[in-house]
Amino acid sequence: MKILVTGAHLTPAVATIEELKKNYQCEVVYAGRKTTFEGDDRPSIESQVLPKLGVKFISLTTGRLQREFTVYTIPSLAKIPIGFLQAPLILLKEKPNVVLSFGGYIGVPIVIWAWAFSIPVIIHEPALMPGLANKISAHFADKICTGSIIRKEIKDGKNFGNRGKPVILVTGGNQGSHAINLAVEESLDELIKIAKIIHQTGDSKFGDFERLTIKQNENYRVEKFISNGWGRIMQECDLAVSRAGINTLTELSYLGKPVLVIPIPGHPEQNANAQYFKKTGLAEILPQSKLNGKSLLLNIKKMLKNLKSRTTKVKDLKKDMVPDMAKKLALETVLMKL
Repeated sequence: MKILVTGAHLTPAVATIEELKKNYQCEVVYAGRKTTFEGDDRPSIESQVLPKLGVKFISLTTGRLQREFTVYTIPSLAKIPIGFLQAPLILLKEKPNVVLSFGGYIGVPIVIWAWAFSIPVIIHEPALMPGLANKISAHFADKICTGSIIRKEIKDGKNFGNRGKPVILVTGGNQGSHAINLAVEESLDELIKIAKIIHQTGDSKFGDFERLTIKQNENYRVEKFISNGWGRIMQECDLAVSRAGINTLTELSYLGKPVLVIPIPGHPEQNANAQYFKKTGLAEILPQSKLNGKSLLLNIKKMLKNLKSRTTKVKDLKKDMVPDMAKKLALETVLMKL
């Protein structure tokens, strides 16, 4: 059985692919974006991570509808027809039995053409508010599965406790965040006085990783991507600074980790996620419009003062989660062909 996986949410995709390969010996191929962002030709994380897992990566060029007009808006729109020309060729060449999409603009042409070719389509939607791409794709899907996926390494991780200073994990998601990286850089001298920082910068044309690497010391660790040991780091941290991606926030809440959330501007889904987790007591929100080194440091100091009471509030969140969601989604995908 061959399954073609596509979409932009890499974390749940990897967890599900691992379940498919382990339990059903499926052949899995992945159609995704080759580069990180528009205007940035650095390789995407999926194009680097998936081949290491034994998954064939297929580059798909397409565009998206941007929420704000930028210099990349017109070129991005011009790429949409390219994606709709490439998608049927990929499907005809690979001949998958099922298409599994994890949202994002990259999956839309694949899903629509799979429907046209009568290939079963299953969509995973983890967010509280579905994005535009999944709203479109839902019209062509045979089944929609909801719920966040908790990776095995998160569930099986061990808490090694603090070693002196509290540990803060800073992450901008798989692709990183230039805005967050700049704020950390600006406040770094003060941050390392009060905490140990593990900083995932991502890889981009701004050269944040290269610039910050030379500032590493016993209290500051920098990584482009954290593919191995992510579960241990999440267990170790006392506080996280993060974008408002649903997968990251769900995994942090599963572990009862407070988080300072900086939603991507103009993303209703991220704002909805941030507001929900703030109501649970897990998160505080720092809008990017107010983000700088000073405001980041101030908010971190405030949250560090109330870690115990905040952690107690979020323990009940774990009861409402489905820790075996990756297994369930893998099974549902396989059953689509039966």
